Order: sequence, then structure tokens, then C-alpha cells
Amino acid sequence: MHSKRLNYGSNRVFDFLVLWILPVGLLLLLSALFFVGNRNVLHRIFYILFSVPTLFLLCMRPREFKDLLREPLAIAFLAFSAWALTSLLWSPEHSTDTDLFKRPLNTFMLFGGCGLLLHYRNELFKPIFFSAAVIALVVSLGNLVEFAKGYSPGLRMIGGLGALDNPLLSSHLFGFFTVYWLYVCMTTQRMKVLWFSVPALAIMTMAVLATGSRTPLVALGLAILWMSFVSRNRRSALLISGMILGTVALLLFYPELITERGTSFRLELWSISLQLIAEHPWIGHSYDSELYLTVSDGYQLREPHSFALGVLYYVGIIGFIPWAFMLGWGLYKGLQQRAQPLFILASSLLAYGIGAGLTEGGGILSRPKEHWFLLWIPLAIITGLSIAQRHRSLLRMPVQNLKTAAFEQMCNNAHVIEADGLGPKVLRLEDGSFLKLFRPRRWYTSGSFNPYSERFASNSEQLRTLGIPAPDILGLYRLSDASSAVAYTPLPGLTLRQALQSLDSSLRESLVERFGRFMAQLHERGVYFRSLHLGNVLLMDDGEFGLIDVADLRIYPSSLRYALRQRNLRHMQRYPQDRNWLFETHFEQLVKGYASVASPAATAKIREQVQSL
Repeated sequence: MHSKRLNYGSNRVFDFLVLWILPVGLLLLLSALFFVGNRNVLHRIFYILFSVPTLFLLCMRPREFKDLLREPLAIAFLAFSAWALTSLLWSPEHSTDTDLFKRPLNTFMLFGGCGLLLHYRNELFKPIFFSAAVIALVVSLGNLVEFAKGYSPGLRMIGGLGALDNPLLSSHLFGFFTVYWLYVCMTTQRMKVLWFSVPALAIMTMAVLATGSRTPLVALGLAILWMSFVSRNRRSALLISGMILGTVALLLFYPELITERGTSFRLELWSISLQLIAEHPWIGHSYDSELYLTVSDGYQLREPHSFALGVLYYVGIIGFIPWAFMLGWGLYKGLQQRAQPLFILASSLLAYGIGAGLTEGGGILSRPKEHWFLLWIPLAIITGLSIAQRHRSLLRMPVQNLKTAAFEQMCNNAHVIEADGLGPKVLRLEDGSFLKLFRPRRWYTSGSFNPYSERFASNSEQLRTLGIPAPDILGLYRLSDASSAVAYTPLPGLTLRQALQSLDSSLRESLVERFGRFMAQLHERGVYFRSLHLGNVLLMDDGEFGLIDVADLRIYPSSLRYALRQRNLRHMQRYPQDRNWLFETHFEQLVKGYASVASPAATAKIREQVQSL
């Protein structure tokens, strides 16, 4: 009994950390630099709300760690980090700074945390990113207003609020969120969202230009080319045309932004760096070695202003191989999975980071700061998306745009199964498949970020992987009126309500007992079906139970807590006929079936819920 209580408590801690703490940690990681006083605050936020919880979660469930190690990006990062730490053996300084070991660990926890979050709570990823982008937008707009008031020729905007204190470093974040708004403009099908995103894109682009940095302009150009290549829609042509026109306008009207500072010692820095790299080309100078570059005017710098040269200097060609593999594999996954919009976003952010890293940076592993937005955050997101897709919590199936004429042709001679005041909701098509329609939601609701048609499809896929029969998804569609639809093969059989109506009392008892066992199996596997009632449970032709209308369903990382189990029963008690069969006439049979799978404590809570009424 003590062991079961300990296991129940462990599950509750795991769920709380995954479902609530990691989302908050990711939001603050993406946005905190815009409002915290210094980077040390960001470091503490990340350690407390993301890194340490992720380490705790991976230790609680080693299978999650094994699952992470199935990802090529995670393996490549471990290889890169292991070689970097190995290089300490030939370090000229022989430092004992433990922070050198914490940095790769914390970066790996970023990979692991994104994997856990996108697997178990991926519906929050879009709202989190949108919230961080809005914070960046508001702060950037305020910075631009203040910058315009005090503008003088040659002045460069730093950031104003938060921990942003350098024009070039500030431009990394401005460019990061510029890519996000560009992604929204490229992928959204809702005009209200587009009308909001276009001004947001313009504001973030102006913030990048106001920093006076040329590196993000190169990076944005690379991101635009990549996003156009993987999207391949009509807006891609407009995007490329806009980039060409913008470049021409910049060269015609503001050429000094490009030419006035020359090469900023970049060519000289790279030449000196290559000479140093040639001293130890294969193994590098060591992860913790000091790098000092003195340019012709006597000014000393500590970065080669190139990520690639920095990797070659510190860990040599051997360390460069897994590092380059991570970048290549991230872009490859973005191209391979371009049917999923989130892969387009993540790979475009990576393309931006690669472009920015051509002339900026040099440190290979750092604490959380602006440079994380260039490589580690995009790579971690791609890792998390891959894990989620492998577990079917993220859809592989593309959403097709269905024009009015094609929709009418599809629905020709269809039979209306369910309708409401706005029209048909479920149609049986000529080929026997079903088409379920979902009306558009307001742009700021969760249904806008994660359409119910996609939830239906994703939930069906996940249920099937858990061994629970659910509809087989045939296609996902986006309609001209902003509605969405999902086509699926219906499960053969009768609803449990229909089946119970047709049976006598003795057979009904047996069926209710079997349903109690099935309900316990759902709860033990973490399936919380908010709309669970006898009309949404199917008794199939083979005698097994299946679920239908699964859009309103959520799968938790662990077995359901007692409160959610009781809430499931309260929902079923709202239906008079269900209440009579399950909780009055045949309640003991229901509890008997439930107790055959669930723990005595969970069964007692179920009994307590019913008896309290």
C-alpha cells in the first residue's frame, strides 16, 4: 500500500512539472531578456523552472531519457559535449571551474525539456511562442518610440528595457521574433491573424534595422530563402519579391547602413583565427582555453565572430563534425517534415541562427543568453518536435486547403448524421467515410491555435498507439469559411447506450461490468475524455469498446489523479438514462469492473463520488 501511495505521489509530481512548470520555464526563457534586469536573473529562471525540473523528470522516468537518446540531434550534442569536456585534458589553463561542466548539462536539459513539453503538452507550444512574441513586440515598439525621440545620425538602438545592453546581441532577439512573425504571415489562413501579424513583422524588422547591425540582415535573408523553399506556396513568391525590393531600397536610400563600417575587422579576425586553428587543427586548443585576437589598430577581441571558427578553435575538426551534423540534420528534418508548420518555424529559426553565426559569436557552450536563440533553442525545438511526432502527439498528416467547389463535390449525396443551428456537423459520404466539421473559433481562443479537427486526428492516433480503438483518420481539411474538417473511417458497432437499451437485465449487468473495466483502463493510461458518456463509447462488432468524437480528450503523462476520475463520473451522471444504468441499477457491477484494473484507493474515490450524490 505504501508503494502504491508513493507511486501515485510520484505521478502527480511528474505531471505537475511537465504540464505546468516546463511551459512557464519555456515562456520565460524566450521572453525574460526583454524585462529582467540582467542575464543572471535569466540564468536563475532557466535553472529553477526548466533545467532542474527536466533533470528531475528524466531521473524519475529513465525511459524518457532513453527516448531522448533515440534522437540523432541529442546523440550528436552529447558527442559534441563529450569531446569538448575531453579537450580539458590538454587545456593550458587546467581550470577547475565546475561551470564548464554545468553548461553542456544545462544545454542538454534544454533538449530534454523541449522533448517532454512537446510530447506531453504540445498544445501549449503555439500559445507560449505567441505570448513571448507579443512581449517582444510590445517592448520593441516602446524601444523604437524612445529611439526615434532621441535619434541622431550614427546612433544604434540597444534595447532599452531588460537585460539587452548591446546592439548586436539585441538584434539576435529582434531577428528571432521577426522570423516568428514572418512564419505566421506565411502560414496563417485567417485574415484577422494576418492583419495583426503584418504590422508586427514590420515593427520587429524596424527594430532589427534600428540596431544598425548587418549580421541579422544576412541572417534574415537566409531565413527568408529557407522559409520560401520549404513552404512553396504563393506567399513564397511575394516574400522573395519583398526581400529583393527591400534590399534594393536599402542600397539606394540607406547604403551607409551596409558600407559605413566596412568589414568591422571581420576579415582580419578570421585570418588570425585560422592561423591559430592551424596550430591544432584536429583536437583544438581546448574548451576552456583563452582566445585573444588583436586587430591592426590594437583593439583586442575575444571572439572570432564566427561560430564555425570558434568551434574549430576550441575543439578542432573532431568536435566540428558533430556540431556541423546538428545544423545539417536540423535543416534536413525541417525539409523532410515541412507538412507540419512547426517544423517550418523551427528550421527557419535555425537557418536564421546559421546566418547570424557566419559573422557573430565564437563561444561553443555558454549559459543562457542571446546566443542561445541562434542555435540551441531552434535545435532543441526540432528535437522536441521529432519526439512528439514519433509518439503521434504531433500530426504527420498535412492539412489540405479545400475550396468551396471541391467541398461541395465531396459532400455530394452525403447523408447528414448530426447538425446544429449553423448546419451539418457530421456527414456520411458516398464512400462510407465520415466528415466531421468544426466551426471557426475566435482568434484568441485555444481552438485558433490548435484547431479541433487536428485535435480529433491527433487524439485518434494516440489512442490507437495505446491500444484503444478510435477512428482511422483519412484526411484533414481547411475550408474557405475558416472552418476545419476531418475525414475518418467510422468504427463498426453501436453506441453503448444503444447496446444497453437492447439487452435484458442480466446481460446488461455483464456489459456494465466490462464498461467499468474499460473506463479504468482509460484512467490508468492517462486518458481523460471530458465528454465521456455512453453515447461516445462504442461497442464494436468484435465485442471490444472504442471511443468516438474524441476532439475533447487529453492524454496525461501518468494515470489520472482521483479528482479527474471523479469529474469523469460527474459528467456521466448528467445523463438520466446513463445515471440509472451505471450509478443506480448496476452500480456494483460498474465498481467491480473498475476495481479489476484500478487501485483500491481509486475505486474507493469512485464509490465516494457516487454515494455523495
